[in-house]
Amino acid sequence: MTLKDRLIEDMKVAMRAKEEGKVRLSVIRMARAAIKNAEIDKRIEFNDEQVIEVLAREMKLRRDALEVFGQANRPDQVKALGEEIAVLMDYLPQQLSEGDIRQLVNETVTTLGAQSLKDLGKVMGAVTPKTKGRADGKLVNQIVREILGA
Repeated sequence: MTLKDRLIEDMKVAMRAKEEGKVRLSVIRMARAAIKNAEIDKRIEFNDEQVIEVLAREMKLRRDALEVFGQANRPDQVKALGEEIAVLMDYLPQQLSEGDIRQLVNETVTTLGAQSLKDLGKVMGAVTPKTKGRADGKLVNQIVREILGA
């Protein structure tokens, strides 16, 4: 079953659940709309990898908004975004821990022979495809800067 098929099936289940599945239904509909819009823009049918990219982008939007609403002292919005993030997490691959990211970055730095922050672009270019959809890009960048700056 492809990821798009799973979204459709889960949407049907959420529709039958009425009140309990309201947030889930809303997030799944949003995700399907984002996927469909991206497919229309690219004029192709997306595979699972491309669907994961779209879902990761939606996750990033929510994490960024979560940060903003947290600073603005909006607990209602923070709670709602937290629920949306939890639903999206069900469709993304297992997230890498900070330790896993550090190990991956260290291996990449050693392989590329990176010495300083001047090599940031090279390292990020090599690490990003390995972490796509499995880690927050901001965290990866922060770890790369930390390791290269040390």
